[in-house]
This record gives sequence, structure tokens and C-alpha cells, in this order.
Amino acid sequence: MKCVNSTPNGMNQAQQLELFTADPDPIDPTPAAPPQTPKEPLATTTIATPCPPDLPAGSRWREVRTADQAIGFVLRRSRRKSIGLVVSDDGLQITAPGWVSLSQIDATIVEKSRWILKKLRIQQARREQLAMADTHWQDGGTIPYLGKRIVIRLGVASDGWLFEGAPFTPGDGDVLRLPLPHDADRLRVRDSAHAWLQRKATDWFGLRLAHFQGLSQLQPKRWRLSSATTRWGSCNSDGNIMLNWRLIHFNSAIIDYVIVHEIAHLKEMNHSKDFWREVERILPGFGPARDALRQYDPTTLPLI
Repeated sequence: MKCVNSTPNGMNQAQQLELFTADPDPIDPTPAAPPQTPKEPLATTTIATPCPPDLPAGSRWREVRTADQAIGFVLRRSRRKSIGLVVSDDGLQITAPGWVSLSQIDATIVEKSRWILKKLRIQQARREQLAMADTHWQDGGTIPYLGKRIVIRLGVASDGWLFEGAPFTPGDGDVLRLPLPHDADRLRVRDSAHAWLQRKATDWFGLRLAHFQGLSQLQPKRWRLSSATTRWGSCNSDGNIMLNWRLIHFNSAIIDYVIVHEIAHLKEMNHSKDFWREVERILPGFGPARDALRQYDPTTLPLI
């Protein structure tokens, strides 16, 4: 993990700790089975990098041949002091100062080509996943909840949701009935399911936080859900904990690990050996859950 300074709306700076960017002392567990969808595609085929139909104003299209394949990108000049590379749903964008030559830019692309292609593959897999996910937001679709696959049903005559299963110990095939008509469009289905999942996340995370606060004798100032796309949780130097609501897709062991990870930061705002000893003290045998979660990031979870 790394520490970054957060200054929302220009207010007080707080040191944020991002999950899973540093390795602890090795533990030899057997990884727990994750919900689905690996974090990084294993495909090695050529990635298409077509020129977009409409280039942003002041930009140009350029292609560079690398050892693996040709890489096309949008080039924009700016007043920045160095070359910037961004991979998004729109492909690769390069921002460079006016004094940097095209040959220098091309050389940077060649040097960073493996990283660029890796990111482009992740983006491609993400687009394909989202295209397939549309079919899940309908009557009979399934979503992961606490490590199990539950079934969405529409048309319930109710003002609220109805879950036909144990709230926090679901089974595969349990039914979530949404207060929507059978012909509700996928966005309404998705938003209703997300709202239910977030409510369950608030309830379950609160219960588990209280449990581990009692075990650890460490008390956060406050906690809340987050919708972050790059981290599962964070704890700042003010003692505030944030937990990504999408963790509710995973089984309880993984959720417990993230919660304990952040609680341990209340005592050790680093990732030293003392920190990992604190995690082990609160949650012995956390390794399998940690290793399972490392295969994922919030943007690659299904149906999000």
C-alpha cells in the first residue's frame, strides 16, 4: 500500500492508506475461492487501437510500432512538464509538453508498451464484461451476494425489497424480489439491486466493525461506505474508515479481512511488520482471504 494526501474541497489533509499495493511478510495459505472474473485478462492476442471517429480539439492521432504490435494513441500538447500516459475506455491518450519531440514520445510508447498493452487488455475485458452484464439486470438474472449467486425476480406487489433467504447467510439460488414491474428496463433493475446491496453492506459491515472493535479495543472515529474504483477500503490519520460497498459481493471472510486491515491502521498507519502482526492478532489466518481478494479490483467485479 501507499500513503497519499487527501485534500477534499481544500479542507484538512489526511493521510489515506490504499489497500493491496504492498506485500506483507509471506504467509502460505490456500487461497479461498473468489466470486468470479479474474482481475487481469490472460489473453495475448493483438489489441485493436483504432482511431476514434472524432478527435478532441487540438489533438492528433499517431501510431507507433512496438515489438508486440502497433499502438495507436491520441496525442495532445499541453503546458505540463513531462509526458503523461492515460489508458481509458477511449484508448491511450498521451499528453506532452510542446518542447518534447515526436521521436521522444514514440520512444516512451515503445519503452512502456508492455504496461500500455496490459492496461488496454484490462479495459477491453471490462467492456466485454459490461456488455454481457446487461443480460443480468432482468427477471431471472443473478448477482453475487456474500459469496453466493442470488436470483433477481421482478413484479412483487410491495413497496420494498423482499429477500427469500437468510439475510447474512444466503445460499445459491435464493431470490431477491424487487418492487419493479416485469417490463422494467435494465437500469431501473440495476439501480434497485444496487440500493438493496448497499443497504445490506451498511448493515453487515456495521455488525462486523462492532465485532472487531471489541476484539481489538480500537475504535474508529466514524465509518461510511464508499464507491471508490481503485480501493477496497481506507483509513486516514483522523481515524475515519471507508469501506467499498462492492465488498458485499464477496464472502464474509474477505469482508472481515478488509475491515480488520483498516482497523489495524488505527494503531499502525503503515505496512510495517508491526502492522501485519496487528492484523494477525485481530484476525488469525487472514492470508487466504487476502490472497483471494488480490485477484480483483473494484472495477472488475461483475455487474457493477
